[in-house]
Amino acid sequence: MIHAHLQGLISAPFTPMHPDGSVNLGLIPSYYALLKANGVNGAFICGSTGEGVSLTKEEKKAVAEAWAACAKNDPDFAVMPLLGGTCIKDAKELALHAQSIGLDAVSFTAPSYFKPANVDMLAACCQEIAASVPDMPFYYYHIPVLTGVGFAMYDLLKAVDGLIPNFAGIKYTHEDFMDFLSCLHYKNGQYDMVWGRDENMLPALALGTKASIGSTYNYAAPLYHDLMEAFNSGDLQRAQQLQQQSIDMIRLLGKYGGIATGKAYMKLIGLDCGSFRLPVKNMDAAQFEQFKIDVSLLGFDQYSSKIPEAANAY
Repeated sequence: MIHAHLQGLISAPFTPMHPDGSVNLGLIPSYYALLKANGVNGAFICGSTGEGVSLTKEEKKAVAEAWAACAKNDPDFAVMPLLGGTCIKDAKELALHAQSIGLDAVSFTAPSYFKPANVDMLAACCQEIAASVPDMPFYYYHIPVLTGVGFAMYDLLKAVDGLIPNFAGIKYTHEDFMDFLSCLHYKNGQYDMVWGRDENMLPALALGTKASIGSTYNYAAPLYHDLMEAFNSGDLQRAQQLQQQSIDMIRLLGKYGGIATGKAYMKLIGLDCGSFRLPVKNMDAAQFEQFKIDVSLLGFDQYSSKIPEAANAY
């Protein structure tokens, strides 16, 4: 089975929330319009950024249906849900749901409570889920900093090769460039290796990645388009400067408490996605005012994503 490899920027969207913490599905059409207007080629929904682990199964289905409705007539915009990584049965049900509503691919990450003992057990988990939707591309989501499962992905590719016909590739959110390059070269590039660390895009481009999935593409896509253009044109100094801008922007996530800071960036560009659910910490009003000052010092307006006028019609 041959799968088309992803290209360019794929956003990992935040799941919009109402002030009471319920999912705000009504914002998703405007979100889709924002991504399209800023040259983003798809959405990796209900992942880490999308708080998939904090959503119920019913909420995940509702979010998937909202994105499917937006992209149903758009062959240039891929939508892939993260199915989960703890309950195999739920992941299979969500995969079948994704197939039924016309999504483009599905993804699964390692079980993080009862962890697989070795890479063959991880491959068995992938096989069981992928087999439930044999006609859909299946991606493994490698994020050992959160799952605690850090097997080399080169070993996983060897384990799944010939075992899972619809295994399309890996969303690689880790810093092991040796492993990543070996995966890119495995079977002459048969598997789609999608980079997942926004702050390290430049070295990943140098190794040969053609697509990246990340959270900062939601609100700073123009920065990364410029970075890729600079790299592709051979202007390494410019590419390095743009990567440093990315790093400076991402450092504010650490300063203000972590992943929820991304929703503060979204609020600044005009798409208020609400807050993160517990146990994630959100900044208070005083911190948000200081955050706005720090962001202005970065010149964020010069490279931030812009909401199109059409989005205001939703």
